[in-house]
Amino acid sequence: MYVVVNAAQSVDGKLSTRRREQLRISGSEDFDRVDRIRAAADAVLVGVGTVLADDPHLTLDEADRRVERLRNGRRGDPARVVLDSTGRTPADARILDDAATTYLVVSAAAAAERRETLADAGAEVVVAGEERIDVAAAVRALADRGVDRLMVEGGGEVLFSCFEAGVVDELHVYVGSLVVGGRDAPTLADGEGFVDGFPRLRLTGVERLDDGVVLSYEVRDDG
Repeated sequence: MYVVVNAAQSVDGKLSTRRREQLRISGSEDFDRVDRIRAAADAVLVGVGTVLADDPHLTLDEADRRVERLRNGRRGDPARVVLDSTGRTPADARILDDAATTYLVVSAAAAAERRETLADAGAEVVVAGEERIDVAAAVRALADRGVDRLMVEGGGEVLFSCFEAGVVDELHVYVGSLVVGGRDAPTLADGEGFVDGFPRLRLTGVERLDDGVVLSYEVRDDG
């Protein structure tokens, strides 16, 4: 599987405010870029924190005439994937509608009753890991279900987990022209953090969009 991470952050590296409120960092030009990445993916992955905070739909706009072109010949919307160790996703979340397949990845610690509730709500529940989700195992499970190209949209805990598991191939970061601040505001890679064995990247592109820049990287295999 090929894994592409995409994120938008402030100049000081924040994904949102310290209140975890959704923040508009980029504009229409960058939205178009993200649409292209999403449309080319077999599935789009977020963490349960994003679902609880934003209730995203994660589908392409059917009213947009660009949709078929952006899909590059693919039929239907990309599948949606939520990493949710204990099954906290609300049964009425928009991501569980029938617009596209939704894989709800949980750990074995998630209550069986909760798994059944989410399955009844429309999710295909995937178990990967014991007390917490094993991201590498989750990626293998998705590959077994036909996902060849995965787009990861965050948040910060999820992005760190993906780098920690060594599954990331590309990283695209839009850096917007604003400062958010706050020691408790989420960053691109939250979690425990690395003290050694840092993932190493190779800069492959710089593009100015809206009033910011997109930095594109590939993950080096010599890190």
